[in-house]
Amino acid sequence: MDIRKFGYIRVSSKDQNEGRQLQAMKEKGLDERDIFMDKQSGKNFERVQYQLLKRMIRKGDVLYIHSLDRFGRNKEEILQEWNDITKNIQADIVVMDMPLLDTTQFKDSLGTFIADLVLQILSWMAEEERDRIRKRQREGIDVALKNGVPFGRPKAQVTEEFKEVYDLWKAGDMTAVNAMAELGVKKTTFYKLVKEYEKRL
Repeated sequence: MDIRKFGYIRVSSKDQNEGRQLQAMKEKGLDERDIFMDKQSGKNFERVQYQLLKRMIRKGDVLYIHSLDRFGRNKEEILQEWNDITKNIQADIVVMDMPLLDTTQFKDSLGTFIADLVLQILSWMAEEERDRIRKRQREGIDVALKNGVPFGRPKAQVTEEFKEVYDLWKAGDMTAVNAMAELGVKKTTFYKLVKEYEKRL
């Protein structure tokens, strides 16, 4: 039975630095066609290339991952995927920057216990880090809101263009539907602006 080596790389869409991960895998003798890469968040495993890889990997194959946070960020899901690959599919996983997470080396029960323990700790840390980032973002948004930085869609306003369209609509020269299309606004926004404008008249 031929044992195949696969590589999995994940980079966030902002971070284009896949070169380092790719190079490290080639140095391990992996063929570039057996290296799968997703450019998206690690919040779950619904990733096209990862799912494709998972359908291809067979018993005895080896999956190389550069580091655990490249694999995923959600603790429960990391553990679930790890167990699915190592126990159900019966393939091996090598986390390249963490020698203890190399299932090709630890086939005995103690080795499995150590790997499981390290995995639990590391995946917990990855999740903690994600929560910290989310908290920092939330705090940043709160501070910005306090300082009057606008978020969300800009508020529709009564412009000169609106006034012209309003006059045509009011005179019966334009239907409400055409007026909305002309201004590029929805029905609720249009009537809200009408109300606001008529208050000023």
